[in-house]
Amino acid sequence: MARGDTLEPLLHGNPLISTDVDLAALSKGVGHVFAHPELAAEALTHRSALDRRPELKAAFPNGNERLEFLGDRVLSLAMADLLLRRFPHEREGELARRHAALVRAETLVEIATEIDLGSQLRLGDSERTPGTSVRPNILADALEALLGAIFLDAGLEAAAASVALLWGHRLSSQVAVPRDPKTALQEWAQARRLPLPVYLEVDREGPPHAPVFVVDAVLKGHEPARGRGGSKREAERLAAMTLLERLNGA
Repeated sequence: MARGDTLEPLLHGNPLISTDVDLAALSKGVGHVFAHPELAAEALTHRSALDRRPELKAAFPNGNERLEFLGDRVLSLAMADLLLRRFPHEREGELARRHAALVRAETLVEIATEIDLGSQLRLGDSERTPGTSVRPNILADALEALLGAIFLDAGLEAAAASVALLWGHRLSSQVAVPRDPKTALQEWAQARRLPLPVYLEVDREGPPHAPVFVVDAVLKGHEPARGRGGSKREAERLAAMTLLERLNGA
């Protein structure tokens, strides 16, 4: 029996796998057919959906948060292995910068958008309304959760294969070692004998369990640039990137 043929008996009568989960589309997007589709269902279930779906709350009391925790580590290991093989002569520092650029939240959001992951997520009414998109941090977390689900379903080799598929063209196109935008902005300021940039948290948006940090990058003599991210560090990085692009006339 082909592996995909095992899905039907698992799906039949399973209240956790309903019509809001398109397993065929999901499998095509990530290059993996789930032998245990309830893992895919868990990865797609955001905590905000639990109050209106008692069957999900009973099965996944934390939503996809535990799988996200696992998937973050799976992605980090799989990406490190890919980079070691793709760039065999680079030093640790260069590999680390490549790794950071490829696993950051912004990249995860891009990939989740490419495979239309947002359309399959189970969210509460407060997290998605008609005509609006899913918040970026939810998309990034869901993609990590999906990688964690693949790991539990079939092991590290299968999860690494999905990472290679989803990140493939980014690995191929990443010729130069990426520069951290905060470091680049600091060097820009030092070259012009300006005070170092500072980062000010100006707001926090979203619910307490999933805050979005709002940070301004401030450089003397220039208008501040704003960044938003699921962590303060990510918001600072995005603010620095925005300010650098403005300073360089991008």
